[in-house]
Amino acid sequence: MHQEVAPLAEQVQKYNPDADLAPVEAVYHYAKEKHDGQMRSSGEPYYTHPLEVAGILADMRMDPSTIVTAILHDTIEDTDATFEDIKENFGEEVATLVNGVSKLTRIESQTVEGKQAENFRKLVLAMSEDIRVLLVKLADRLHNMRTLHHIGKPEKRKRIARETLEIYVPLAERIGIHKLKSELEDLAFSYLNPEARESISNRLSYLRSEGNDLVDNIINELSGLMSESGIDAQVTGREKTRYSIWRKMQRKNVSFEQLSDIMAFRIVVENVSECYHALGILHSKYPTVPGRFKDFISTPKPNGYRSIHTTLIGPSSQRIEVQVRTVSMHEEADLGVAAHWAYKQSDMNAALKDAKKYRWLRELLDIIEQEVRPEDFLENTKLELFQDMVYSFSPKGDLMELPMGATPIDFAYAIHSDVGSRCVGAKINGRIVPLSTKLNNGDQVEIITSKTQNPSPAWERFVVTGKAKSHIRRFVRQQQRDEYIALGKAMLQKIYKNEGYDFAEKGVSGVVSQFKQMENSDDIYAGIGSGNLNARDVFKAIFPAHKSEPSGQKIDENSSEFQGKKKKSADSSVPIKGLIPGMAMHFARCCHPIPGDRIVGIVTTGKGVTIHTIDCETLEQFADTPERWLDVSWGNEDVTESHIGRLTITIANEPGALGTLSTVIAKNGGNITNLKITNRALDFWDMLVDVYVQDTKHLNNLMAALRATPEVVEAERARSR
Repeated sequence: MHQEVAPLAEQVQKYNPDADLAPVEAVYHYAKEKHDGQMRSSGEPYYTHPLEVAGILADMRMDPSTIVTAILHDTIEDTDATFEDIKENFGEEVATLVNGVSKLTRIESQTVEGKQAENFRKLVLAMSEDIRVLLVKLADRLHNMRTLHHIGKPEKRKRIARETLEIYVPLAERIGIHKLKSELEDLAFSYLNPEARESISNRLSYLRSEGNDLVDNIINELSGLMSESGIDAQVTGREKTRYSIWRKMQRKNVSFEQLSDIMAFRIVVENVSECYHALGILHSKYPTVPGRFKDFISTPKPNGYRSIHTTLIGPSSQRIEVQVRTVSMHEEADLGVAAHWAYKQSDMNAALKDAKKYRWLRELLDIIEQEVRPEDFLENTKLELFQDMVYSFSPKGDLMELPMGATPIDFAYAIHSDVGSRCVGAKINGRIVPLSTKLNNGDQVEIITSKTQNPSPAWERFVVTGKAKSHIRRFVRQQQRDEYIALGKAMLQKIYKNEGYDFAEKGVSGVVSQFKQMENSDDIYAGIGSGNLNARDVFKAIFPAHKSEPSGQKIDENSSEFQGKKKKSADSSVPIKGLIPGMAMHFARCCHPIPGDRIVGIVTTGKGVTIHTIDCETLEQFADTPERWLDVSWGNEDVTESHIGRLTITIANEPGALGTLSTVIAKNGGNITNLKITNRALDFWDMLVDVYVQDTKHLNNLMAALRATPEVVEAERARSR
């Protein structure tokens, strides 16, 4: 055995005496040959890095295939070795694992974040098939962080440290490898905020010197207490990590001196019944801190973590956190999923199947399916991973782990994407609540669904999970595109009709290649509908020899008076039906058009069509661009949807006047949605009032009722404000 690989072989043999070490040595020689001539930033030969990564995984007692993968993990990426080479020499299992860890060799995106996102996307896909890919990647990242000081550029060190903190630390936490997570956190913290880390280190050192063996005294007292009660327990104590202390200071906005529970103690016993026995002893002996008790044995965390956490006013009147767990729980807390993948795991297929049960991993895969841009995927993944958690229950008692600030919509999408998309309401602890309500720990959440419901664009403003955001965005994008396509097609058909041609899809599909970033006729229609393409330009591309009058001639003749609009027939109009406000079409806030008003559409780049009343003063600024004008009208169907009508009202300044105003509006079928007082005087108030009405007739009736009210001096429709 070569002396460089001998320590690794001995390490593996300690926990797996029966291991065949021949593949390990063969792989070492293969990797050394492939990496020949390559050097790390430290000046060491590159092949030393994969050996160190393998050593980290050996500390976690991983199976031989994982150890071999670690030694080979950079060969596909950094050498001339291919997937087929690895497969031929070391088998398909190892080749698949190595390929999963390897970064993309061809990345279309040129931005640093784009590359990062693409690499992470591939990692997620690979680890969904075999979680050992993630274990190798985490070990790789840990060794890179341990040697990060050799990189010369401070900006690069900070970028790598930030990536570690935002992505790899949460991933390590999600699969329960606490030991690895803590070291990655601390190393990243040392580069991102060295001053804060140093300050906390100094204060901890001071406390140690002033404490006069305080930790040892507490351990001895707790050990004695357990022994007196006949419980064979191992008691250990530690300070909380520097990063966790800093996070708590930031989260609670407190100074170091105000933190009381910076020490944590662990009581490890033989079985579950002794856990609860030990808990009872602690609670009977020491006062507890309210709200700081968590039982993760009866309801384990989604990553499999089990333990009892309680905070006490313990020995020497010190506020301490105590964790109570069994030996097996303790092992799983340190090694997480790696504990299930150790060499002793007899049924590897069962372990693979078990790893696929991770809900968060399935949700990352779901985000991949929804997001088009890698940067969006990365953003939503960070949302999904890097958050403090809240634990809520379904009516059946299933535990849902969600980020802090999560709402019933997030909860619904966590159950299933279809449940989220069909959500119409929610009950929290039996009471119906708004969908924007933030969940608290222990809430029981019941989701009410409807087959006719679709995601609302407004949901994106308050949801916090990446899965919910990606689904809502996808729906909005598709809905918006559909609206743009319908509108663009109608605009092009109108030009065909005005020029005396019969519309045909064939002509549009024949000119697709003439327009950049367009792949089919739907892209052309969507471009026209969104205002990014001019419908007249598309028509000219289809009929290059056609000579026509300027498209806006009728508007130009009397543009200031807009008489041309009045002469148009309803036949040439694009009906306003089934459009979602804020997408392909929205109503102008300057004039608030309502059914019954004569209206005109203005094509606005990136926003679709803005609907104005024909007499809106804002239209004057578009008089020189007739190609942006579009004839529109209200649909012929009975109006059922409410629209906002804006009124200017002057009322007497006397007691009860506002109450009378709202009563008159309500009795006449209106509903006040906004009220703004624009002028206050001793005798009269001027105000702007937005009211939901059905149409112009409804609004006129409402104004007549207001004018008949003694307290109301004046009521008129507001224009262009």
